[in-house]
Amino acid sequence: MSKDIKKVVLAYSGGLDTSIILKWLQETYRCEVITFTADLGQGEELEPARKKAELMGIKEIHIEDLREEFVRDYVFPMFRANAMYEGLYLLGTSIARPLIAKRLVEIAEASGADAVSHGATGKGNDQVRFELTANALNPSIRVIAPWREWDLMSRTRLIEYAEQHQIPIAKDKRGDAPFSVDANLLHTSSEGKVLEDPAEPAPDYVFQRTVDPEKAPDQPEFVKIGFEKGDAVSVNGQRLSPAMLLTKLNELGGKHGVGRLDLVENRFVGMKSRGVYETPGGTVLWFAHRGIESITLDRGQAHLKDELMPRYAELIYNGFWFSPERDMLQALIDKSQEYVTGEVTVKLFKGSANVVARTSPYSLYSMDLVTFEEGAVAYDHKDAEGFIRLNGLRLKTFAARRLRVGKP
Repeated sequence: MSKDIKKVVLAYSGGLDTSIILKWLQETYRCEVITFTADLGQGEELEPARKKAELMGIKEIHIEDLREEFVRDYVFPMFRANAMYEGLYLLGTSIARPLIAKRLVEIAEASGADAVSHGATGKGNDQVRFELTANALNPSIRVIAPWREWDLMSRTRLIEYAEQHQIPIAKDKRGDAPFSVDANLLHTSSEGKVLEDPAEPAPDYVFQRTVDPEKAPDQPEFVKIGFEKGDAVSVNGQRLSPAMLLTKLNELGGKHGVGRLDLVENRFVGMKSRGVYETPGGTVLWFAHRGIESITLDRGQAHLKDELMPRYAELIYNGFWFSPERDMLQALIDKSQEYVTGEVTVKLFKGSANVVARTSPYSLYSMDLVTFEEGAVAYDHKDAEGFIRLNGLRLKTFAARRLRVGKP
């Protein structure tokens, strides 16, 4: 363990773990600690984190409202790709980490710090996301991961350490917490403890942003979302900033029980984990974006995007937001959004979000081509005969060989 660290910037939530890390850094490295707390729309009052840091002797404290940057520069670019990890997860935690890590590095550079530090454990994905971002943005900066260095490997040991050093402990932390929660404007993520056994259904009290779909309103609600070049810009005709738009969709989706997910996923570090996610606004936005793309993207564009999406989603999940390959894919995705402009109506009802209408000044949908009525002149039915004959030629050849050699 190097002792030449004089100043560290710590990603600080004000909770038990990061408060212990703060004290541990001071004791272990005998260094100055700067705290950084990001407001990503987690819904918690952040001033207590400032007061707690001050109580622990911290002189330089950064608390920043990053909600607009988070949605504009991270969530929206990801949603242009319709990204889902393993076909279900909307990457709510994954997409927040690169922004937090970026600000850690920037604050470290501005303050002349030698290192940054985070509270991610040695079993999770977040340690990878924080540290790959630091590697990409400043290869010379040190990253201190206390969970991989210290011997405080149980909740009991953490609480003992806190009491020994007079670190305030919230009363609900004194027993085994029922589960761990991470939250931001895009989603909430719950895991651990009562959720560790995937054979047991998640208790009702785990859910925080969505009502039980069975208890949602008995009447559907129709929401109209406006898009410009792939990004949502309005809800029911009202133009909103990115963060305010997602906040509004969270309210609407949550009221109707939209966006619940109970998932066993494959972590990048090699193990499976069970998480319960709530992404009400993001789920509405995902379906709406697919809806506007359905009439504005050419088939080749749409299918190529769908082929690339799993790779793009995996890069985000694994922590490679600031990688050259993600930049390359983003350029392709953003090019595809040039004409993804218009309005989509989504029906919210009892946990579902279904697109029921879509319109665009750049629509590729042709009534003249698809109508069953007489009078359509843009499509000659007889043309299909040659098209089918040419596409069937190789199948006929293959079948003839099979019959010739007597294969079933």
